[in-house]
Amino acid sequence: MISRTLPMKGTLSAQVTRAPGPGLAWKLRNNLRPSFWMGWLFVMLAHALSRLTGIVTLTSQLSVRLRRASGEWIDYGVVSRRVITDTGVALLVDDWQAGTPRINGMNYHGCGTGVGAEAAGNTALGTESTTILNPDSTRATGTITQPTAPVVQSVGVVTFDGAGAITEHGILNQAATGGGVLWDRSVFAAINVAGGDTITFTYQCTITAGT
Repeated sequence: MISRTLPMKGTLSAQVTRAPGPGLAWKLRNNLRPSFWMGWLFVMLAHALSRLTGIVTLTSQLSVRLRRASGEWIDYGVVSRRVITDTGVALLVDDWQAGTPRINGMNYHGCGTGVGAEAAGNTALGTESTTILNPDSTRATGTITQPTAPVVQSVGVVTFDGAGAITEHGILNQAATGGGVLWDRSVFAAINVAGGDTITFTYQCTITAGT
């Protein structure tokens, strides 16, 4: 019996391909909106206030990735940092006090074409999309994780079977469009979608305490 050991060698290389951004024109349209840069400024101030005083703050941000029906990805990054609503805060207090309705039910991603500025008094999206969604009139159910200790994250994938200019997003506690409690509403420059496209919305809520 003859045995032989054959040496093996080779090389392995890997390349990370990142999705391209939306382009300078879109970024300027979105980032120069007062709501965007004021949101960034207020979040920075809120975090600084928490560290300085120990006062707890809740801040939010929304990131968007678009996947075309062709398979092309476009990464829009953070598109908004506004705004947790009065009704959302009221639900949080009710859950703490009575255990109902539950805050972990805030896990449905709605989107629409409304362009009115975010406000704490908002109770619904401006013009929520219904018939261009697949399935119709159904919000995406998010996947909730905790990427770091003070951050709750919900990722929802919305599929479209029609065309529209998506300009707003909301986190709500009901799967069906047209109802539910609105926790957070975000407005951004138009993202045009067509049938077969999907948008991945990544929403994060950060609870900051003092150090």
